[in-house]
Amino acid sequence: MKVLLIGSGGREHALAWKLAQSPLLTEFYATPGNPGIAEHAALVSLNVEDHEAVAAFCREKAIDFVVVGPEAPLVAGLADRLRAYGLKVFGPSAAAAQLEGSKGFTKDICARYKIPTGAYQRFNNAPKAKAYIREQGAPIVVKADGLAAGKGVTVAMTVEEALAAVDDCFEGAFGAAGAEVVVEAYLDGEEASFFCLCDGRNALPLATVQDHKRVGEGDTGVNTGGMGAYSPAPVMTAEMIERTMKEIIEPTIRGMAESGYPFSGVFFAGLMITAKGPELIEYNVRFGDPECQVLMMRLKSDLLPLLLAAAEGTLDKVMAEWSDDPALTVVMASKGYPGSYEKNTPIVSLPEAGDGAKVFHAGTSLKGGELVATGGRVLNVTATGRTVGEAQNRAYALVDKVEWENGFCRRDIGWRAIEREKA
Repeated sequence: MKVLLIGSGGREHALAWKLAQSPLLTEFYATPGNPGIAEHAALVSLNVEDHEAVAAFCREKAIDFVVVGPEAPLVAGLADRLRAYGLKVFGPSAAAAQLEGSKGFTKDICARYKIPTGAYQRFNNAPKAKAYIREQGAPIVVKADGLAAGKGVTVAMTVEEALAAVDDCFEGAFGAAGAEVVVEAYLDGEEASFFCLCDGRNALPLATVQDHKRVGEGDTGVNTGGMGAYSPAPVMTAEMIERTMKEIIEPTIRGMAESGYPFSGVFFAGLMITAKGPELIEYNVRFGDPECQVLMMRLKSDLLPLLLAAAEGTLDKVMAEWSDDPALTVVMASKGYPGSYEKNTPIVSLPEAGDGAKVFHAGTSLKGGELVATGGRVLNVTATGRTVGEAQNRAYALVDKVEWENGFCRRDIGWRAIEREKA
């Protein structure tokens, strides 16, 4: 089978690494890719925003299956255009991708189908949003409605912080994504990520993950796209998984189909486990980053037939097998992230990872034959172990062998699970 993977981040490197292990794969291409992905796939230079150019490449190379990694091409309708040419695609239509492309859309779906989530209001101007915030008080959450690369969410612990977040949105800090804001109730509990493949009718639950969104140790500081993750998430017990499927995933699948937007791809449900049970924080319509990295490390099954089943409507005929060993990934980021940071800083050396460990490239490039950091989040240093504590020790041992002067990381990824292991 000839496969094209679209994307260039750590998520796509993890997908490429896992897809390359499939005996079904005959030819493998990726665009735009990165130096890590180049170990597994032939990189091609395509303008992903030019849907016709992507389709033309697929026809030229007789591509059988396209896997779309990031959210932006999905929201822009790439999957629709490729399907119109008869291609099989992993990823939702533009209409279904609104689950991530518009936080207000998702909240409206939750309200219509009684999916547990925080109370909310949508606003298209600052004065009304600020009046609502003053009325509700803090803590409270302010979200840019559209895609903001994981940065358009402010969990405000004071009214003043929330008002400033509204100004950021409407004054253009997140571009067009902030033209509308969603203000919602603060949910108190423990966060978890739940992943589920969907073919429009059937659902296949994947493993659970817990990530660390805040930049500082002890989960302090501003939100980022994610500073590390581990799987499984201890807070997601068998009962909590069952409730998540029944109360959140299944009503969403039914609701999207009834609304005329059947969902095919992967649901990434960001959850808050509250005193009442699982409540939805937000949906993403692609594998999380860095959550994907730990999922792929634990997945024992061949990934390619699973993704293909989601695209073909046959998820009820496949199963996913997982390793019992936990996996943990540490994000190494450029100093200054998630604010401004220097680009093209040299990465002198990466360690040999070995069995049960892998350094995934998230924001790297080759310049004159030299590996350099081009992004905010640059490397995902990933390892497995018999316990989360062992996986953490192995991951940080690899981190310490990375020779990159401009890199930094949190040193406490997995702390919640490790405290549970010690209890």
